[in-house]
Formats: sequence, structure tokens, C-alpha cells
Amino acid sequence: RQALEEMRALYERNQADVSEAKAGRTDLIFLIRFRHCCLLRNQRCLLAYDRLLRIRALRWEYGSVLPNTIQFHMSAEEVEWFNRYKKSLATYMRSVGGEEGLDLTQDIKPPKSLYIEVRCLRDHGEFEVDDGTTILLKKNSQHFLPRWKCEQLIRQGVLEHILS
Repeated sequence: RQALEEMRALYERNQADVSEAKAGRTDLIFLIRFRHCCLLRNQRCLLAYDRLLRIRALRWEYGSVLPNTIQFHMSAEEVEWFNRYKKSLATYMRSVGGEEGLDLTQDIKPPKSLYIEVRCLRDHGEFEVDDGTTILLKKNSQHFLPRWKCEQLIRQGVLEHILS
């Protein structure tokens, strides 16, 4: 908000000085250019901040592994920032919730039931459930699984929640 207010004030001062510069005060041109550079810098900073907020939201939406189609559109610095945020979030989640930690990315919306029926959209391989049994996730196979165990795969597009 402060950056936007600063940008508004710089713009208004520039508008006033441009009017005077058109009237013949050429000494104001350097000041106008300087303020314009400040406006452009603030604009770049705000856009970068907005982009970081969107990248942070991607961690909550897609999990710790981003799809290649999204990662392709990110710069190396953004990927590095995403990885640092991912590690920081993982460290925090391990520090709360006892021995195993607490996965805050699961159950973003409260579940109506603990188990859901899912359909596998593509071959994924073996998937281990809490009781130690392994399930082979093959394309078009249907399973009744714990919601928290398969929510990540639903977000990644491996599984599809079948609504009754």
C-alpha cells in the first residue's frame, strides 16, 4: 500500500513538472526522468512481490513438486525461491504435531468423510497405504482410499475423486 501511495505521489509530481517543462523549464527534465525511473522500479518490485505470492500459493495447491508446464514459465530465481519456501514449510510442519509432524497442506477444506473413491487417470505405480498394503495405481482403476493419503495425487492430476 505504501509503495502504491508513493507511486501516486511521484506520478502527480511528475504531471505537474511536465506541464512546467512544456512551458519552457527544461531544468525539470532530469527530475522528471528520475521520478519516472522510480515509478518503473516500484512497479517491477510490486509485480515481483505479486509473483512470489502466486508461487507460494502454488506450493499449497500442487504440493512440493510443480508440474513441468508451470515450472517451465518460472525463472531460475523463482524456482530457487520455491524450493527454499518448500524446505522452510517442511521444516515448520515437522516441528509441530508430535513425532511425525503435521502436514498442513492436507485437508485444506474439512473432509466430509475419511475415505473417498478415486479413479486413476494415468499409470502411477505402487502406492502404500498406512496399514502397509500396497495398491497398484493403473490407468482407469478405481480404489477406496483414505482422503489424506490421496489428496496430493488428486492435486497432481494422477487421481480423480469420484463423486457419488
